[in-house]
Amino acid sequence: MGKYLDPKADLTFKKIFGMHKRLVISLLNALLPLKADERVESVEYWPPEKIPERTEVEKYSIVDVCCKDNHQREFIVEMQMSWTESFKKRVLLNASKAYVEQSTKGMSYKSLQPVYALNFVNAVFQKDVEDYYHYYHLVHDKYTYKVIDGLHLIFVELPKFKPQNFSEQKMQVLWLRFLTEINEKTQEAPAELLENEEVNEALEIVERAAFNDEEMRAYDKFWDRVSTQRTWEEEIAERAKEAEERAKEAEEKAKESEAKVKESEAKVKESEAKVKESEAKVKESEAKVKESEAKAEESEAKAEEARLKLLQTARNLKSMNIMTTEQIAAITGLPNKEIENLC
Repeated sequence: MGKYLDPKADLTFKKIFGMHKRLVISLLNALLPLKADERVESVEYWPPEKIPERTEVEKYSIVDVCCKDNHQREFIVEMQMSWTESFKKRVLLNASKAYVEQSTKGMSYKSLQPVYALNFVNAVFQKDVEDYYHYYHLVHDKYTYKVIDGLHLIFVELPKFKPQNFSEQKMQVLWLRFLTEINEKTQEAPAELLENEEVNEALEIVERAAFNDEEMRAYDKFWDRVSTQRTWEEEIAERAKEAEERAKEAEEKAKESEAKVKESEAKVKESEAKVKESEAKVKESEAKVKESEAKAEESEAKAEEARLKLLQTARNLKSMNIMTTEQIAAITGLPNKEIENLC
């Protein structure tokens, strides 16, 4: 059994940052994208009635601390134990509500102050990028240095964080090490955390010995709920994956069927083209037959005309009584019997 409790739990996180203003100020200044003259100096926690309502599911997976500073800037700090795609929209909704709730009748819009939503996510959701720190705000599409100050959404993927020794973000590194390295298995905190006054104070707060039996039961119950929630989400994710695979398989079959249909259509078109080609050839053949028949008829007509002329010649020669039938047959080529029958 370790010396400390995990600071990411509902009970511990709120004890540290929801009850010790100095520590939440340090956390905000370390994690928020603030310039030197914008640093948080003092805070007041939101009254209970202003805290965003949680669904039964969110109560198990979301830990939050809300406050505002002496400049009336609003801060929503959340620890998200599991990730869903709707989480970013819910963060945007709550930040927008906090921004709108500043407005009162007759007030100047100029007096509206920015809202910062700092969200620690104990899961990886940006799998296509290496960075653990993600800052969203309103910027010009082309000139990104032109900003509309109002809503600032920060997401920190804790599993991606790897400790680095760079002085300009020393407190950010220390706080993230505190959140990622301290848990029930920790026997001794790293020296770098113990040496820092604020982080050391947070370590003292999460010492197991500082919690009574009732608080320990609440702490264990929180992790039981988180475990149940994660199991449920994993089952949902697995079902979604299976459904996606089935849908993909069905889509592939549909594409295969579509390809076969297109292939069949192509074959039908090819057959239709061949039929049309055959029909064209038949028509061409019919035209040639008709042409041949016409030529044959013309030839027959000419032959008959020539025969009639020969008969007329034979008739004329016969009527002159100067040639024998054999002589007329030799000249005209007509049979002797046909010449004899001529009148």
